[in-house]
Amino acid sequence: MSTAPARNPPQVRTTASSGIAVPGRTATHVPQAVAAPVACISVPVPQSRAATGYDASMAGIELRSAAFDDGAYIPRRCAKDGDDVSPDLSWSGVPDGTAELLLLCEDPDAPSGTFVHWLVTGIDPTSEGVEAGQTPPGGQERSTGWGEPGWGGPRPPAGDKAHRYFFRIYALPGPVSLPGDATAGDVHAAVDQQALASGTLVGLYQR
Repeated sequence: MSTAPARNPPQVRTTASSGIAVPGRTATHVPQAVAAPVACISVPVPQSRAATGYDASMAGIELRSAAFDDGAYIPRRCAKDGDDVSPDLSWSGVPDGTAELLLLCEDPDAPSGTFVHWLVTGIDPTSEGVEAGQTPPGGQERSTGWGEPGWGGPRPPAGDKAHRYFFRIYALPGPVSLPGDATAGDVHAAVDQQALASGTLVGLYQR
């Protein structure tokens, strides 16, 4: 008794276009499309100002001068080797609860260390500025790096690159205690942590 020869099972091929197995054709491997990885970006959810510790009273005071813009050169008439007249200043945005204002002008580029050019305490918190050559309303002018009270204008060493003069005004909740010959460091130690708000204007001067 003879037996019929065994038949090989039909081969199949997967078509590239449809991915359907077709009898009688050799199967081929069709690469599957790989989805590009999607980057997950974490977007912070905005918080309320209260949640972030924002305090409206800490908004900055705007400090300006008609004599020079922020980052510009101070006129020579304000310099020690000029007329030595203090520049006019105006300010706005003093917060409620301010008992007095303090004004400081300092030069951190001085070769001997930060130099005080103007220090005025006890300024009337309702004031809005000071005219050129005048004392701020209600203020007491303290000794400067020149050893004299009142404004002492810039006089950097000749040939130095332009020095920066930081005019700073602070809104304070009460009087501050400073030594008679207070340095810039003394002032910052006394006011930086307790100020309700502050403002800064920077002028340049070079000889």
